[in-house]
Amino acid sequence: MERPRSSRPAPRQALDRRRRRQDQPDGGADRRRLRRLRADDRRPRARPYELGCAIIGQTANLAPADRRFYAIRDITATVESTALITASILAKKQAAGLDGLVMDVKTGSGAFLPDQQDALELARSIVAVAARGGLKAVALLTDMSEVLGGTAGNALEIAEAIGYLTGGKREARLHAVTTALAVEMLLLGGLAQDAEEAESRVAAALSSGAAAERFARMVAMLGGPADLLERPHHHLAAAPAIVALPPPLPGFVARIDVRRVGLVVVALGGGRRRTQDHIDHAVGLSDVAPLGAAVGPERPLAIIHARSPEAAAEVSGTLAEAFEIADAPPPPRPVLGPRIAPP
Repeated sequence: MERPRSSRPAPRQALDRRRRRQDQPDGGADRRRLRRLRADDRRPRARPYELGCAIIGQTANLAPADRRFYAIRDITATVESTALITASILAKKQAAGLDGLVMDVKTGSGAFLPDQQDALELARSIVAVAARGGLKAVALLTDMSEVLGGTAGNALEIAEAIGYLTGGKREARLHAVTTALAVEMLLLGGLAQDAEEAESRVAAALSSGAAAERFARMVAMLGGPADLLERPHHHLAAAPAIVALPPPLPGFVARIDVRRVGLVVVALGGGRRRTQDHIDHAVGLSDVAPLGAAVGPERPLAIIHARSPEAAAEVSGTLAEAFEIADAPPPPRPVLGPRIAPP
Protein backbone atom coordinates (compact mmCIF):
# COMPACT_ATOMS: atom_id res chain seq x y z
CA MET A 1 0.00 0.00 0.00
CA GLU A 2 1.31 3.40 -0.95
CA ARG A 3 2.11 5.57 2.07
CA PRO A 4 0.40 9.02 1.95
CA ARG A 5 2.76 11.87 1.29
CA SER A 6 3.40 14.34 4.09
CA SER A 7 2.17 17.90 3.53
CA ARG A 8 5.22 19.21 5.32
CA PRO A 9 8.17 20.21 3.10
CA ALA A 10 11.45 18.39 3.38
CA PRO A 11 14.02 20.04 5.69
CA ARG A 12 16.10 21.27 2.72
CA GLN A 13 13.00 22.71 1.03
CA ALA A 14 11.95 24.47 4.24
CA LEU A 15 15.43 25.97 4.62
CA ASP A 16 15.41 27.26 1.04
CA ARG A 17 11.96 28.79 1.54
CA ARG A 18 13.07 30.60 4.68
CA ARG A 19 16.10 31.97 2.87
CA ARG A 20 13.95 33.22 0.00
CA ARG A 21 11.61 34.98 2.47
CA GLN A 22 14.58 36.62 4.17
CA ASP A 23 15.88 37.87 0.83
CA GLN A 24 12.57 39.59 0.05
CA PRO A 25 12.03 43.23 1.19
CA ASP A 26 9.23 42.19 3.54
CA GLY A 27 10.91 39.00 4.64
CA GLY A 28 12.61 37.82 7.78
CA ALA A 29 15.00 40.72 8.22
CA ASP A 30 12.18 43.24 8.18
CA ARG A 31 10.11 41.11 10.54
CA ARG A 32 13.00 40.89 12.98
CA ARG A 33 13.48 44.67 12.70
CA LEU A 34 9.76 45.17 13.37
CA ARG A 35 9.98 43.01 16.49
CA ARG A 36 12.92 45.09 17.71
CA LEU A 37 11.00 48.31 17.06
CA ARG A 38 8.04 46.97 18.97
CA ALA A 39 10.34 46.07 21.85
CA ASP A 40 11.90 49.54 21.72
CA ASP A 41 8.40 51.05 21.70
CA ARG A 42 7.70 49.29 24.98
CA ARG A 43 10.89 50.42 26.74
CA PRO A 44 10.12 54.13 27.20
CA ARG A 45 6.94 53.24 29.06
CA ALA A 46 9.01 51.88 31.92
CA ARG A 47 11.60 54.65 31.94
CA PRO A 48 9.39 57.44 33.36
CA TYR A 49 8.74 55.20 36.36
CA GLU A 50 12.48 54.79 36.87
CA LEU A 51 13.15 58.53 36.60
CA GLY A 52 9.89 59.95 37.92
CA CYS A 53 8.95 62.18 34.97
CA ALA A 54 8.63 62.42 31.20
CA ILE A 55 7.33 64.89 28.62
CA ILE A 56 5.48 62.86 26.01
CA GLY A 57 2.91 63.26 23.27
CA GLN A 58 -0.04 61.17 22.19
CA THR A 59 0.80 58.27 19.88
CA ALA A 60 -1.50 56.64 17.34
CA ASN A 61 -2.00 53.73 19.76
CA LEU A 62 -3.23 55.87 22.65
CA ALA A 63 -7.02 56.27 22.52
CA PRO A 64 -7.10 55.93 18.71
CA ALA A 65 -10.86 56.47 18.52
CA ASP A 66 -10.36 59.99 19.89
CA ARG A 67 -8.95 61.13 16.54
CA ARG A 68 -12.09 59.88 14.78
CA PHE A 69 -14.34 61.64 17.27
CA TYR A 70 -12.41 64.89 16.87
CA ALA A 71 -12.81 64.75 13.09
CA ILE A 72 -16.56 64.35 13.59
CA ARG A 73 -16.62 67.24 16.06
CA ASP A 74 -14.80 69.41 13.54
CA ILE A 75 -17.45 68.93 10.84
CA THR A 76 -20.40 69.12 13.23
CA ALA A 77 -19.36 72.38 14.94
CA THR A 78 -19.01 70.65 18.32
CA VAL A 79 -15.28 71.25 18.89
CA GLU A 80 -16.13 73.53 21.85
CA SER A 81 -18.62 71.11 23.44
CA THR A 82 -17.70 70.81 27.13
CA ALA A 83 -18.85 67.20 27.31
CA LEU A 84 -16.87 66.16 24.24
CA ILE A 85 -13.75 68.07 25.34
CA THR A 86 -13.98 66.31 28.70
CA ALA A 87 -14.31 62.92 27.01
CA SER A 88 -11.37 63.61 24.70
CA ILE A 89 -9.06 64.71 27.54
CA LEU A 90 -9.95 61.93 29.95
CA ALA A 91 -9.93 59.18 27.32
CA LYS A 92 -6.23 59.78 26.78
CA LYS A 93 -5.45 60.20 30.48
CA GLN A 94 -7.32 57.05 31.50
CA ALA A 95 -5.75 55.07 28.65
CA ALA A 96 -2.31 56.07 29.92
CA GLY A 97 -3.12 54.46 33.27
CA LEU A 98 -2.86 57.54 35.49
CA ASP A 99 -3.34 57.40 39.25
CA GLY A 100 -3.87 61.16 39.52
CA LEU A 101 -4.35 64.16 37.24
CA VAL A 102 -3.64 67.87 37.70
CA MET A 103 -5.15 70.03 34.94
CA ASP A 104 -4.09 73.57 34.07
CA VAL A 105 -7.23 75.06 32.47
CA LYS A 106 -6.44 78.37 30.78
CA THR A 107 -8.72 81.36 30.45
CA GLY A 108 -8.23 84.73 28.78
CA SER A 109 -7.32 85.94 25.28
CA GLY A 110 -4.72 83.23 24.68
CA ALA A 111 -6.86 80.32 25.87
CA PHE A 112 -8.93 77.82 23.92
CA LEU A 113 -11.87 78.96 26.07
CA PRO A 114 -11.30 82.70 26.60
CA ASP A 115 -14.40 83.20 28.76
CA GLN A 116 -13.75 82.38 32.42
CA GLN A 117 -17.20 80.84 32.95
CA ASP A 118 -16.67 78.46 30.03
CA ALA A 119 -13.25 77.50 31.37
CA LEU A 120 -14.70 77.00 34.85
CA GLU A 121 -17.43 74.75 33.44
CA LEU A 122 -14.82 72.64 31.65
CA ALA A 123 -12.66 72.35 34.79
CA ARG A 124 -15.63 71.20 36.87
CA SER A 125 -16.65 68.72 34.19
CA ILE A 126 -13.16 67.18 33.98
CA VAL A 127 -12.86 66.78 37.74
CA ALA A 128 -16.38 65.36 38.16
CA VAL A 129 -16.15 62.85 35.31
CA ALA A 130 -12.65 61.78 36.39
CA ALA A 131 -13.96 61.12 39.91
CA ARG A 132 -16.77 58.96 38.55
CA GLY A 133 -14.15 56.97 36.63
CA GLY A 134 -12.02 56.43 39.74
CA LEU A 135 -9.33 58.94 38.78
CA LYS A 136 -8.25 61.53 41.35
CA ALA A 137 -8.15 64.92 39.64
CA VAL A 138 -7.69 68.59 40.51
CA ALA A 139 -7.98 71.54 38.11
CA LEU A 140 -6.55 75.04 38.41
CA LEU A 141 -7.84 77.97 36.37
CA THR A 142 -4.91 80.13 35.27
CA ASP A 143 -4.91 83.43 33.41
CA MET A 144 -3.71 83.63 29.81
CA SER A 145 -4.48 87.29 29.18
CA GLU A 146 -0.77 87.85 28.63
CA VAL A 147 2.14 85.66 27.62
CA LEU A 148 3.21 83.35 30.43
CA GLY A 149 6.89 84.08 30.88
CA GLY A 150 8.67 86.32 28.42
CA THR A 151 9.01 84.16 25.32
CA ALA A 152 6.90 82.50 22.61
CA GLY A 153 8.44 79.94 20.29
CA ASN A 154 10.03 76.52 20.56
CA ALA A 155 13.75 76.95 21.29
CA LEU A 156 13.17 80.31 22.99
CA GLU A 157 10.72 78.78 25.46
CA ILE A 158 13.07 75.86 26.16
CA ALA A 159 15.88 78.33 26.86
CA GLU A 160 13.59 80.21 29.26
CA ALA A 161 12.67 76.94 31.00
CA ILE A 162 16.34 76.02 31.39
CA GLY A 163 17.06 79.45 32.85
CA TYR A 164 14.16 79.01 35.24
CA LEU A 165 15.44 75.64 36.46
CA THR A 166 19.09 76.68 36.75
CA GLY A 167 18.51 79.79 38.84
CA GLY A 168 18.28 82.37 36.10
CA LYS A 169 15.34 84.68 35.51
CA ARG A 170 12.06 83.44 36.95
CA GLU A 171 9.17 85.54 35.70
CA ALA A 172 6.72 85.98 38.60
CA ARG A 173 3.58 84.73 36.87
CA LEU A 174 5.34 81.71 35.38
CA HIS A 175 6.80 80.89 38.78
CA ALA A 176 3.38 81.17 40.48
CA VAL A 177 1.72 78.80 38.00
CA THR A 178 4.60 76.32 38.04
CA THR A 179 4.68 76.22 41.83
CA ALA A 180 0.90 75.89 42.17
CA LEU A 181 0.75 72.96 39.74
CA ALA A 182 3.72 71.22 41.37
CA VAL A 183 2.14 71.65 44.81
CA GLU A 184 -1.07 70.00 43.59
CA MET A 185 0.86 67.08 42.12
CA LEU A 186 2.75 66.49 45.36
CA LEU A 187 -0.49 66.55 47.33
CA LEU A 188 -2.30 64.26 44.91
CA GLY A 189 0.61 61.82 44.91
CA GLY A 190 0.75 61.71 48.71
CA LEU A 191 4.26 63.17 48.80
CA ALA A 192 3.31 66.08 51.07
CA GLN A 193 0.91 66.38 53.97
CA ASP A 194 -0.30 69.88 53.19
CA ALA A 195 0.20 72.79 50.78
CA GLU A 196 2.84 74.44 52.99
CA GLU A 197 5.02 71.33 53.02
CA ALA A 198 4.51 70.85 49.28
CA GLU A 199 5.50 74.42 48.49
CA SER A 200 8.60 74.06 50.66
CA ARG A 201 9.60 70.93 48.76
CA VAL A 202 9.14 72.67 45.41
CA ALA A 203 11.32 75.59 46.53
CA ALA A 204 14.00 73.20 47.80
CA ALA A 205 14.04 71.25 44.53
CA LEU A 206 14.63 74.47 42.61
CA SER A 207 17.21 76.02 44.93
CA SER A 208 19.24 72.82 45.35
CA GLY A 209 19.43 72.15 41.64
CA ALA A 210 17.59 68.83 42.01
CA ALA A 211 14.85 69.91 39.60
CA ALA A 212 17.38 70.94 36.96
CA GLU A 213 19.32 67.70 37.40
CA ARG A 214 16.14 65.63 37.00
CA PHE A 215 15.18 67.61 33.89
CA ALA A 216 18.61 66.96 32.37
CA ARG A 217 18.31 63.23 33.02
CA MET A 218 14.84 63.18 31.50
CA VAL A 219 16.07 64.89 28.33
CA ALA A 220 18.85 62.32 27.98
CA MET A 221 16.45 59.46 28.69
CA LEU A 222 14.16 60.63 25.89
CA GLY A 223 17.01 60.80 23.40
CA GLY A 224 18.13 64.42 23.83
CA PRO A 225 21.65 65.73 24.49
CA ALA A 226 23.13 64.89 27.87
CA ASP A 227 24.72 68.36 28.17
CA LEU A 228 21.67 70.45 27.27
CA LEU A 229 21.73 72.37 30.56
CA GLU A 230 25.46 73.02 30.38
CA ARG A 231 25.42 74.10 26.72
CA PRO A 232 21.88 75.08 25.78
CA HIS A 233 22.95 77.52 23.07
CA HIS A 234 24.98 74.77 21.40
CA HIS A 235 21.87 72.60 20.98
CA LEU A 236 19.01 75.09 20.65
CA ALA A 237 18.42 76.61 17.24
CA ALA A 238 18.91 80.38 16.90
CA ALA A 239 17.28 82.62 14.30
CA PRO A 240 19.62 84.75 12.15
CA ALA A 241 17.43 87.91 12.23
CA ILE A 242 16.64 89.55 15.58
CA VAL A 243 14.50 92.67 15.36
CA ALA A 244 13.04 94.81 18.17
CA LEU A 245 9.46 95.97 17.63
CA PRO A 246 8.83 99.42 19.17
CA PRO A 247 5.29 100.48 20.11
CA PRO A 248 3.42 102.90 17.82
CA LEU A 249 3.43 105.36 20.72
CA PRO A 250 4.82 105.38 24.26
CA GLY A 251 2.54 104.35 27.10
CA PHE A 252 1.49 101.30 29.10
CA VAL A 253 0.37 97.90 27.83
CA ALA A 254 -3.34 97.83 28.66
CA ARG A 255 -4.43 94.72 26.77
CA ILE A 256 -2.84 91.88 24.78
CA ASP A 257 -4.49 89.64 22.21
CA VAL A 258 -2.42 86.59 23.13
CA ARG A 259 -4.00 84.43 20.46
CA ARG A 260 -2.77 86.89 17.84
CA VAL A 261 0.69 86.75 19.40
CA GLY A 262 0.61 82.98 18.96
CA LEU A 263 -0.47 83.32 15.34
CA VAL A 264 2.53 85.59 14.73
CA VAL A 265 4.80 82.74 15.87
CA VAL A 266 2.97 80.41 13.47
CA ALA A 267 3.40 82.94 10.64
CA LEU A 268 7.15 83.03 11.34
CA GLY A 269 7.23 79.25 10.92
CA GLY A 270 7.17 78.26 14.60
CA GLY A 271 3.91 76.35 14.30
CA ARG A 272 1.87 74.37 11.79
CA ARG A 273 -1.06 75.55 9.69
CA ARG A 274 -1.25 72.10 8.09
CA THR A 275 -0.14 68.70 9.38
CA GLN A 276 2.64 68.43 6.80
CA ASP A 277 4.15 71.86 7.59
CA HIS A 278 7.73 71.98 8.85
CA ILE A 279 8.32 73.66 12.23
CA ASP A 280 11.17 76.13 12.52
CA HIS A 281 12.33 75.75 16.11
CA ALA A 282 14.49 78.89 16.03
CA VAL A 283 11.86 81.53 15.36
CA GLY A 284 9.56 83.27 17.83
CA LEU A 285 9.41 86.17 20.25
CA SER A 286 11.41 87.13 23.31
CA ASP A 287 11.15 89.92 25.87
CA VAL A 288 7.40 90.14 25.29
CA ALA A 289 6.05 93.13 27.23
CA PRO A 290 3.54 92.11 29.93
CA LEU A 291 0.36 93.90 30.93
CA GLY A 292 1.15 97.16 32.72
CA ALA A 293 4.65 97.46 31.25
CA ALA A 294 5.81 100.93 30.23
CA VAL A 295 6.81 100.75 26.57
CA GLY A 296 8.50 103.24 24.29
CA PRO A 297 11.71 103.82 22.35
CA GLU A 298 13.77 102.12 25.05
CA ARG A 299 11.33 99.30 25.77
CA PRO A 300 9.95 97.44 22.72
CA LEU A 301 6.75 95.42 22.63
CA ALA A 302 8.81 92.32 21.84
CA ILE A 303 11.92 91.13 20.05
CA ILE A 304 11.20 89.16 16.88
CA HIS A 305 13.40 86.17 16.02
CA ALA A 306 12.99 85.40 12.31
CA ARG A 307 14.70 83.79 9.36
CA SER A 308 15.25 87.18 7.71
CA PRO A 309 14.60 90.89 8.32
CA GLU A 310 11.91 90.64 5.65
CA ALA A 311 10.14 87.86 7.54
CA ALA A 312 10.25 89.96 10.71
CA ALA A 313 8.83 92.96 8.85
CA GLU A 314 5.95 90.86 7.49
CA VAL A 315 4.65 90.06 10.99
CA SER A 316 5.46 93.39 12.66
CA GLY A 317 2.12 95.01 11.89
CA THR A 318 0.10 92.03 13.13
CA LEU A 319 2.18 91.83 16.31
CA ALA A 320 1.82 95.56 17.02
CA GLU A 321 -1.96 95.24 16.64
CA ALA A 322 -1.99 92.58 19.37
CA PHE A 323 -1.02 95.22 21.96
CA GLU A 324 -3.30 98.00 23.19
CA ILE A 325 -1.39 100.99 24.58
CA ALA A 326 -2.93 103.37 27.13
CA ASP A 327 -1.87 106.35 29.21
CA ALA A 328 -2.09 104.40 32.47
CA PRO A 329 -1.46 100.75 33.40
CA PRO A 330 -4.48 98.47 33.93
CA PRO A 331 -5.26 97.01 37.35
CA PRO A 332 -3.23 93.86 38.03
CA ARG A 333 -4.84 90.51 37.18
CA PRO A 334 -4.22 87.46 39.38
CA VAL A 335 -2.65 84.63 37.41
CA LEU A 336 -4.16 81.94 39.64
CA GLY A 337 -7.92 81.50 39.56
CA PRO A 338 -10.26 79.04 41.27
CA ARG A 339 -9.12 75.59 42.33
CA ILE A 340 -11.54 72.81 41.40
CA ALA A 341 -11.39 69.59 43.41
CA PRO A 342 -13.84 66.74 43.97
CA PRO A 343 -16.19 67.27 46.92
